[in-house]
Amino acid sequence: MTFSALLILAFGMSMDAFAVAIGKGAALQRPQLREALRTGLIFGVIETLTPLVGWSLGQFATHFVARWDHWIAFTLLCFLGGRMLIEGCRQQPVTAAPCEPVKQHGLGLLVTTAIATSLDAMAIGVSLAFMQVNIVLTALLIGLSTFTMTTIGMLIGRLIGPLLGKRAELLGGAVLIAIGAQILWTHFA
Repeated sequence: MTFSALLILAFGMSMDAFAVAIGKGAALQRPQLREALRTGLIFGVIETLTPLVGWSLGQFATHFVARWDHWIAFTLLCFLGGRMLIEGCRQQPVTAAPCEPVKQHGLGLLVTTAIATSLDAMAIGVSLAFMQVNIVLTALLIGLSTFTMTTIGMLIGRLIGPLLGKRAELLGGAVLIAIGAQILWTHFA
């Protein structure tokens, strides 16, 4: 595989994380560059590790991983997206004190979302186990691309978040569910 093909692969692998990051950035109260970099780092590290895990699994258990990866990704993304939709629809009680705006997503939520969006990279890693590819270079390119695209996505979300208001969480949940559905569609098409 040529270096330019690896770059295209890395860019393609980072697009779902980019879409999710836009929703995550929009759901936060004006996220700072530090939060965008933190989110990009979490997504980038996980997206670097998953092709390596997939490549390792490809050495031993190709049929099992390939048979279930799309269902795992779909379930995780629908769960997280559904949770965001429920939170976006939940009404504040009139007597409640105003909530402190959310300035940072929890580590657990970011890691779970990053894993869900990187399962396709694991599947790519499985398929790369049967090709003459430098898996470490490939994984690093995928991780770097994901870090960059996620950070940019968070900053774009920061710009559109104030325009969307409470609907930003609804948009983010819908994006997660749509990505899960797209993973299933691609698998069965």
